Amino acid sequence: MAATPGRRSPARRPTMKDIARHAGVSQSAVSFALNGRPGVADDTRERVRRVAEELGWRPSTAARALSGEGAATVGFVLARPADKLGVDSFFLHLVSGIQEVLAERHLGLLFQVVEDVADECAVYRRWWAEHRVDGVLVVDPRTDDPRPGLLDELGLPAVVIGGAPDDRHPGLSTVWADDAAAMASVVEGLYALGHRRIVHIAGLPGLAHTERRIRTLRAEAGRLGLSGVRSVTTDYSDAEGAAVTRRVLEGPTPPTALIYDNDVMAVAGTAAAAELGFSVPADVSVVSWEDSALCRMVKPWLSALSRDSVAFGRTAARELIALLDGGSARAVGVPVPRLIPRESTAAARGV
Repeated sequence: MAATPGRRSPARRPTMKDIARHAGVSQSAVSFALNGRPGVADDTRERVRRVAEELGWRPSTAARALSGEGAATVGFVLARPADKLGVDSFFLHLVSGIQEVLAERHLGLLFQVVEDVADECAVYRRWWAEHRVDGVLVVDPRTDDPRPGLLDELGLPAVVIGGAPDDRHPGLSTVWADDAAAMASVVEGLYALGHRRIVHIAGLPGLAHTERRIRTLRAEAGRLGLSGVRSVTTDYSDAEGAAVTRRVLEGPTPPTALIYDNDVMAVAGTAAAAELGFSVPADVSVVSWEDSALCRMVKPWLSALSRDSVAFGRTAARELIALLDGGSARAVGVPVPRLIPRESTAAARGV
């Protein structure tokens, strides 16, 4: 039967039969050896275990997987510092949307936080070998990302959240928002208010969406003839948001507008500006990339890019379920984040 475009044949997992063939023993001996049962010699048990390790065999941890019905679980790995996640509202809303859709199909969500992408890839290999999950949701696409190729190799259905159609892997679905259009709208709005010195206090370097925002800011600055525009990367934390704010405002030509890549940094930056004697928005305007209750709990209320992060999660979960049901990989867009002007943005002084 011809392969369906956009579909992948899953990689074949090693079985007890494979181990038996490589070890030169019967399948029953393999079963006894791997399950710790008597009936095989110690040297045979050791040989079987060594072959199993070399082949990458892992025991299935789900009874449904043993019957061929799947694990009824979706995986979600986050390679971010664990101590920074508690203040990031985006992921909380995203997971809420994901869980809402998975619950409709009685699917579980297996969540794990790791140090880096290498550890994340190791988790995917282990989950695949152990039949832990039927598919995965991938976040924080990188500019040089090993994960799509690995997931394609394993044949593990996956949806990349926050990718872009022009850089997606053909075997994986992508749910994306147009960060470039959103950044362009912010820069145009600030330019219309007379701002010519704009600093973008960005998130983690190497993330695809961070790089798209930086590129767009640079392109818009070139188009509008602005020379006092730049981006500074951070770890998304309130501490770095405040530290970078102090550094740029204490410079010889402080910016008249600041764009922060999340709400936490925007709130921390607003407080840091006030400590230095800068009034928001009289001296410096502030825009948060993420809108949240935080943006309306400070004075002045923060202008922010608003998007429905819960709906983002719902869309990603639905696309993964479509893959699990046999659908083809595709790219799906969600609405462009919309700028909501509030009290933290105003005309640049002297305009």
